Amino acid sequence: MTPQHRAPDDHDEPALLRDQFRQLLRYRSLLAVGVVVGLLGGGYLALGGEDTYTATGEVLVRSAISDPFAVGSTADKGINIGSERQTAISDTVGTLAAGTLLKEGDDVTARKLLAGLQVTNPPNTLTLRFSYTGATPEQSRARAEALAEAYLAHRKARTEESIENMAGGYRAQLKPLEEKRDLLEEQSGTGAADDVTSARANIIVSISELSRKISELKALDTTPGYLNKNPVAPASPTGPGLPLLLGLGGVVGLALGLLLSWVRLVFDPAVRSDRELVRSLGAPLLGTLPRERAAAGSLLAIGRGSSRLAEEYRAVAFRLAYDPSFAESRRLLVTSPRGDSTAAAAAAANLAAAFAEMGRDVLLVEADLRTPSLARDLGSAGHEVRPPRWAAEEDDGSWPGGGRTHVDVPGSGAFALIPGTTVDNVPRALTSPSVGRIVAEADRSGNVVIVLAPPVLSYADAVALVDRVDGVMIVCDPREVHRSDLERIREIIGASGGSVLGALLHPGRGRLRRAERRAKPTRRRGGGGGPTPTAEPDAPEATGDPTETLGLRTFTLPAARR
Repeated sequence: MTPQHRAPDDHDEPALLRDQFRQLLRYRSLLAVGVVVGLLGGGYLALGGEDTYTATGEVLVRSAISDPFAVGSTADKGINIGSERQTAISDTVGTLAAGTLLKEGDDVTARKLLAGLQVTNPPNTLTLRFSYTGATPEQSRARAEALAEAYLAHRKARTEESIENMAGGYRAQLKPLEEKRDLLEEQSGTGAADDVTSARANIIVSISELSRKISELKALDTTPGYLNKNPVAPASPTGPGLPLLLGLGGVVGLALGLLLSWVRLVFDPAVRSDRELVRSLGAPLLGTLPRERAAAGSLLAIGRGSSRLAEEYRAVAFRLAYDPSFAESRRLLVTSPRGDSTAAAAAAANLAAAFAEMGRDVLLVEADLRTPSLARDLGSAGHEVRPPRWAAEEDDGSWPGGGRTHVDVPGSGAFALIPGTTVDNVPRALTSPSVGRIVAEADRSGNVVIVLAPPVLSYADAVALVDRVDGVMIVCDPREVHRSDLERIREIIGASGGSVLGALLHPGRGRLRRAERRAKPTRRRGGGGGPTPTAEPDAPEATGDPTETLGLRTFTLPAARR
């Protein structure tokens, strides 16, 4: 069979993007805050701001020309539309428009008038578009029209001034020529020579040329342009309406929420994904427990009927059974990083029940000698049995020789429990020869020993047991455990001679309590006086999932490799 080579997940860009997006969605409160802030901002801009109105007029700019109908004459001769746009927003035009408006009763300064003006030039045209934004429709129309007319008046005055200046220059050149011509005419009357006649003719030609230029300047059409579109009072306010501003506010708010979530994600010390948990712990993820309401007073999910939680524990037990490290020693140390051992105790008890369901002889040792509670949590499922012969010979009433408890798992089998008790010297009790002989029971064929230890980062109890129970499983809440804690656990267990077999994730007590508050028991109305039956707490809905099995086959662990 040809092996299939698969690229590592770290280089799967779509998977990384999906993972990062899921991480951002963990902070839904920040996303909701960002969207609410954006909507409030959009609503404030739409309802709290003053309405403004914009009137627009268009002016076609043309240059002075002698014959606009002559062949080859163009209206854009000598026009720089960029310079004309700057002229339209100059103080000179503003002053002229302010004077015109003052006559109509609108007292406004040139600076304030130009503040609401915007002049644009459509591409490939000689048109200037005057847009004025004011407080009322009539004000916008009147000021836009006054500014456009002031620009045309200023441009016409500038053109006429240029023509007058050029004509004055020609006249200044013409005056000495006329005086010289008169002098030559007096000399020609007394029988002057031919050179006098020739000079007089040249002067007359120059005078004629200058007179022609002056006549052409006076004949120029000085129309500066045309107001092609008169400004009209707008019927509605300028700017986006309430729906558009709310939509833009929502989009901006969502972007703000994503930014806040990303900042929160960067500075969050907790584990952000399963991939990061595996990388920090250096061990695989054995399973993730579903959110499921537990039955009152019951720690075991296995034996109370088929449920997603029981199936997940069975899957973890099967995965451990096929793990070469566990199959060789058949010893498992169950612990948690910090806090209490409630989730770890539930995992240890249910894994013991799952291995008992496989047909194995399981011994569960509660090595939590500081706050022992496993026997109490198991309730009526356990009853005391006679300890082994070697334990009875050394029984002095101290742990672990105080006795064993037989725990029945309905429909699955039973396992033995050595409950924890409070002792004066915990390290001495955990390192006693009796503990070594109990753990050594896993060397017998078909036996499995599971040890429940306190949190590894809170006490050194778990570290004291690693040299005897080298396979460790970490039970943790991914939202509470930190990456630095996982790295430290890996270093501590590795330095103690053990190995981390994997991690088991649980949803956390806070979320389970919320699920319990949301869940409501199903009651059946009946006419009899008997007790009202309630629905099975852990009975799941029919999902059709083929992984939800009705029972497990008897499983034989591989023999230990010597």
